[in-house]
Amino acid sequence: MGTQQLTVLGIDALSDEVIVPLKGARCGLLCNQASVNAELVHSRFVLTAVPALSLCCLFSPQHGFAAEKQDNMIESDHGVDQATGLTVYSLYGKHRRPTAEMFAGIDVLFIDLNDVGTRVYTFIYTMAYCLEAAAEYGTKVIVFDRPNPIGGLALEGNLLQAECASFVGRYPLPMRHGMTIAELALLFNDGFGIGADLQVVKMERWRRPMYFEDTGLPWVFPSPNMPTPATAMVYPGQVIWEGTNVSEGRGTTLPFELVGAPYWEIEAIQRVLADDELEGCLLRPVLFEPTSGKWAGRPCCGFQLHVLERSTYKPYRTSLALYQAIFRLYPEKFDYKEPPYEYEFEKLPMDLILGDRTLREQVEAGVSITELERQWQAGLDDFHELRAPYLLYDN
Repeated sequence: MGTQQLTVLGIDALSDEVIVPLKGARCGLLCNQASVNAELVHSRFVLTAVPALSLCCLFSPQHGFAAEKQDNMIESDHGVDQATGLTVYSLYGKHRRPTAEMFAGIDVLFIDLNDVGTRVYTFIYTMAYCLEAAAEYGTKVIVFDRPNPIGGLALEGNLLQAECASFVGRYPLPMRHGMTIAELALLFNDGFGIGADLQVVKMERWRRPMYFEDTGLPWVFPSPNMPTPATAMVYPGQVIWEGTNVSEGRGTTLPFELVGAPYWEIEAIQRVLADDELEGCLLRPVLFEPTSGKWAGRPCCGFQLHVLERSTYKPYRTSLALYQAIFRLYPEKFDYKEPPYEYEFEKLPMDLILGDRTLREQVEAGVSITELERQWQAGLDDFHELRAPYLLYDN
């Protein structure tokens, strides 16, 4: 680390300016096991150690309070946190939006969640549902900010189309949005008209060009298949395989960094990809065998995605190019996952993940990824303008 100064997380920047007005207020906290401060103390313990604050209950997002639930649509029940005795309300299951009963016992909701910089990560929509509930029930929301682990500059991908809205995409964001979770809260609340009483606690010493490794902070996995910052770096592209019969590496020690299927043929795929310049990365041939999930117990031919230069690597472009190659080479063996997916029971999961049915059809038709990038650039320009008023940090 040398003389590097740690980025100060929102939870560690909690000040009297925030605390004093909350004296006597009943508070809840939306969090999971990765909601820790720079010393790896969980946020619920940070808050309960503040005499002026009264923490009354906890809320958990997808994968559960302990981030123990492995896959999509594996629900969590309400429970009790053994360490504090507080009720934990699950916001992934029967209720993804807090009910009036859940909010009846609180005046303020703290939110302290790790986002990974990708449109389809559901934690940000759990936050949005909480903002909607807070606006309806008159509850104040305070978001503790955390780094975007893949940086705050790069934007990539098409904007979500309204007909593909779901729990993996509620707003017209690009696949890689380049915002922190507090910045997203401001955008959702003001830019998309939720209108809750929202306050954010900024980080200190975080700048937009920083990747997670630049913060000096410890990484704690926010969900079971997000074990490292390297996983987060490839996720904006590799997540698309969730909508197919291709293994995205779940059931291995390298989820999302590994990709493949038993029917893949490395040399054939490499010949097709040779026509596309995939900058900043290397697809290294591997054979892997998932222990669970797709192709469990079956050897899969595929690749490990090594990011060599983060500043030039485009995760979405890279994975779309590979998807297009697989669709072209294996029309009889490649297949899409059927619904349901994240509580959508009719639409094709791939369309929900890509956020645009037309994009899938263009990839299938062989439209070049370069042309697709050209088409989505106007939307990216619009989003760049839309997000500008809500950015909290400079370059």
